[in-house]
Amino acid sequence: MKLRILTLTAVTLLLVSCGTKKAAEVAPAAPAVTETVKTTELTPALAEGKNLYENSCARCHKLYDPKKFSQEDWKPILVRMQKKAKVDDTQIALISNYITSQL
Repeated sequence: MKLRILTLTAVTLLLVSCGTKKAAEVAPAAPAVTETVKTTELTPALAEGKNLYENSCARCHKLYDPKKFSQEDWKPILVRMQKKAKVDDTQIALISNYITSQL
């Protein structure tokens, strides 16, 4: 009986010592290289267009980067999505102006 207890204890200690693993030290990350990004100051109208774009369009799908499409490509996309997003002509004009400003 003592032999079983000692064997069981030894096996348990072996499993516990093998089961715990120290986390490897993580080397500090190299500073990220930042690119110079052209930022445009948003006027109140452009800010409202951005807000409409983010809130109206993101309800149904992910937001696309305005630069992903050309201005000519955006026009039919916005016309098609206007009814689905339930935005009026004034709001779609604000969204269109915001997207055009980001190109």
